[in-house]
Amino acid sequence: MLTQQDKQIAEEFKARLAQVATILDFRVFGSRARGDNAPDSDLDIFLEIREQGKNVLEKISDAAWEVGFSHYTVITPTVFTEDEIENTPLRSSPLVKVVQAEGIRV
Repeated sequence: MLTQQDKQIAEEFKARLAQVATILDFRVFGSRARGDNAPDSDLDIFLEIREQGKNVLEKISDAAWEVGFSHYTVITPTVFTEDEIENTPLRSSPLVKVVQAEGIRV
């Protein structure tokens, strides 16, 4: 179960990313989504974006660090493009299946 604090951190991160990329899907997954996290667990974020380039990935990484640092939380973004999710074997990967099953949309 996602705590209110985790939800606020995720929302802040998502708002920062909206300035950098077109977000198609944004979900918290992993231990914080399940509610079995330790106090120092990272905040796993699944991102599906329209397009991906080195510049975009660097900006996502920078935003994860900055938002996480201000909240004493490590944010770990996992980023895929729309094309990767729809047109490659990644659409059937165990990670994508887990995110679809347990991920919490923000």
